[in-house]
Formats: sequence, structure tokens, C-alpha cells
Amino acid sequence: MEVLSAASEFFPLSKTGGLGDVVGALPKVLAPLGISTTTLIPAYPGLVEKLSAVSKIAELELLGEKADLLAGSFEDIPILLLDCASLFARPGGPYLNEQGVDHPDNWKRFGALSLAAAYIAAGKGGPWRPDLVHLHDWQTGLAAAYMAALGVKIPIVTTIHNLAFQGQFSADIFTRLGLPASYFSTEYLEYYGDISYLKSGIVLSDAITTVSPTYAREILTDDMGMGLQGVLSERRERLQGIVNGIDTDVWDPAKDPLIPARYDRRSLKRRDINKSEIVERFGLVDDGGPIMSVISRLTWQKGIDILTAVVPGIVDRGAKLVVFGQGDPSLINPLIDLASKYQGRVAVFAGFSEAHAHLLHAGSDIVVQPSRFEPCGLTQLYALRYGAIPIVSRTGGLAETIIDANEAAMAAGVATGFQFNPGSAEDLYHAVDRALRSYEQPDFWRKLQSHAMKADFSWKRSARQYAKIYSRVLRSGPS
Repeated sequence: MEVLSAASEFFPLSKTGGLGDVVGALPKVLAPLGISTTTLIPAYPGLVEKLSAVSKIAELELLGEKADLLAGSFEDIPILLLDCASLFARPGGPYLNEQGVDHPDNWKRFGALSLAAAYIAAGKGGPWRPDLVHLHDWQTGLAAAYMAALGVKIPIVTTIHNLAFQGQFSADIFTRLGLPASYFSTEYLEYYGDISYLKSGIVLSDAITTVSPTYAREILTDDMGMGLQGVLSERRERLQGIVNGIDTDVWDPAKDPLIPARYDRRSLKRRDINKSEIVERFGLVDDGGPIMSVISRLTWQKGIDILTAVVPGIVDRGAKLVVFGQGDPSLINPLIDLASKYQGRVAVFAGFSEAHAHLLHAGSDIVVQPSRFEPCGLTQLYALRYGAIPIVSRTGGLAETIIDANEAAMAAGVATGFQFNPGSAEDLYHAVDRALRSYEQPDFWRKLQSHAMKADFSWKRSARQYAKIYSRVLRSGPS
């Protein structure tokens, strides 16, 4: 089976979060199941040089911009790069400029990416055509509309990684997208007077997946549907939640080249070396006490304001806290003020480094995820793999992947972390207190770490679920 995967990120070539990790991991785990995946992504600066055997296979005209379609490979995974300097060769990140503001032409940038995917599916991007197209999030959702307009009869699977990001743009741009006028309607793209790229993928796909069964149920509700609950409810028979896995080759504490000391369940004492490196790297006091980390986008969704409210309590309990990630300055600045107030006890790193992320998982005692909502979450899975005990809010994939360390779960040998009710600083602090009390019991803590590190969140089971969906839509044909 030949699959075209279209996305805005592909780890390790480009990444801002879990989307890139998933898109990068799936081709490797699907290959043993007889599924060959070719991934289309934008040619962000520096990406061409990271591929092997690059060649130009097509010249495309996309929304008034000239682009080259380049074919190459990365670690034996086929890659198609959309090389359009006017849209993608610029400073900043995939979505934001250097000032942290959305690129004003994101509608065009990802409209062009979507149109390129549709052209490839139609056989206008070189000789290769896929059997199925897999679209990821809003950035490629418009490809479903373009494929319909072009009359392409190939099945489409759309994955919603986070419904909060919908590709919503002013209706003023519609006439510039080159779609039939009838597509500006509630049946297709119209969304509260605007247009939504993600809605295109939802209403025109043969299957819709999201990244955990709990989140698949949550997005059908008024509270979590983000305005699309009605559209999704009409398509609920095509909607399925599949928990994300992690790349156990990249995230393996026994082999990780990015951490000072490698270890496994039988050599947990070596984590102390990594813990000491965190103390040194982030300027913490070296008192041997527990280290808690937040490794996250620093946004309202992630509950960073809730975290801020409990920082004094964390310090009073004798723990240290490292906050690491990029996000909203209005949420980061109060944390920076707290780091100044509690020097050596609280550290804030407002940026991203893959090496820092690996070190924090490998040396922190506790990883905190206070998200208000979380489609799946990968941080807690990395934490389990590395023996850092997660504290998570009881929502989405966090609720599914972390088993609370209550008495019954510990007795059954299945507990892996601590849960609390989302949105509540009081409940978060109670979970922090429970975790720190458990940390003070070394035998209990080692047992909890052992449970965590035995949990299997590799991609094997999830890959089989994707393969079943692919096979089903291929058998039934495009709708």
C-alpha cells in the first residue's frame, strides 16, 4: 500500500510539538505492515541539505506562487519537499515569525501545501500516485477540498492532533484559493462566517482519527468541541481515537546520546548523574531534594497559569522546579518573576532544545502536565520511559495513559503517576503533595518508577490500528 502523508512538520527535520513526532514516527512503524509512506512537508530553511538523493520531480503553480517539488529520503523514509522560497524560506518558525506572531500569509502557505498534496494525488506531481492520502491537522486539511474539486477518487484519512487549531481565516481569502464558489457553504468550508481548513478535512474525509479515544469522545461535547462539535457529531461513525505512541529508538534511556548517564530499570541510581547535570545547567541549589519539571508549550491550554499559582507551595515543600518551553509571554513572565524571587529553587528556560528536553526527562524526579485539555500528550509517555513520575490532569490522553498511584493500583502493580482534576490549582497542589510524600518513601518511589518504565507505549499497537483504518477505507473506496 502506498500512502501520501501530508503535514507541516516531520521530526527530526522540523518540529514544534507532538505533531512532528507522530508524523516522523508513523512511516517507520507502518513499514513492517506492508505500508510505504511518502511524506510531503514544506522545504523550510536548511531541510534540503538534510535529505539524501534529492531531485526535482515537478514544477508547480500554487496560488500564484511558483514551486518545485523535490524528492529525496531521510533515513530511508521517502520525503517530498515543497520548495517555495516566497512562502517558506523566512526566519521564524513554521507558523510564527521572529516576534512570535502568526505569519500573516499562513492561509496561503498552507493552502499551497494542501494544493500540492492534491496535485500529487491527482498525478500532477510526477509519476508516483498514492493509494491513500493521510492529512494531518488544519495545515493540510484543505487538500481534501482540492482533491474533491479536482475529481481525485482516492480515499482520505484526516488526523486531528489538536482541535484548538482549526485553520480559521477570513472569508475574504476564499476567492483566492481557486475553489468552486459552492465550497463556501456550511456543507464544506464555511465556519461562522469565516472558513476553516480543518473543517474541509473533517467533512470530506473517509476516516477521521484523533490521538486518543477519550479525546475522540470529548470533542463531540459542547465544552471540548471548539465550535466543531456539531460537524464532528454528524461524522461520528467515521471518527476513531488512537493513542499516540513514542519512538522508542529516539527515546531510550539506555541508549540516549543526549544525556550524560544512560540507564535502565535495573540501574536507576545512574539517574542521579543526570539530576546533577540539571542542577548545574539550570542554576539550581544542590541540596539533593526532588526536582520537578514542566516540559511543554507554555500556553493557557497547558494550564501554565494554574502551575504558577502553586509554585510557592512547591518551593515550600522543599522541591525545585524547572519550567521549559516556548509560548505566551503573558504566562511566561510571571514565572520568570518567581524564578527571580526563588533563585536556585525555580528556573525558567523560555526556548526549545532537544538536548534539554531529554535531560529533563532523564534527571527530573517528577514531570508535571497541568493541561486544561490534552488530545494525547507525549511528554508523559517520555517521562514514563525515563522513570520520571508524571503528575497529569485527568483529561484526554493523559487520563488514558497514566494510572493514578492509589492504594489499589499500587497493590496491583499498575500505578504509574498521579492524576488531578483539570483547571484546579487546589487539586494540582494536592497531587503535588501526594507525589512529594511518595517521594519521601524510597521503596514506594522505586516501585512506582519500575511500574512506569515497564509501561509499553511503543507504536506497535497504534500502527496496527492505523493499518486497519487504511485497509477499510481502501476496501470501501472514497465516499
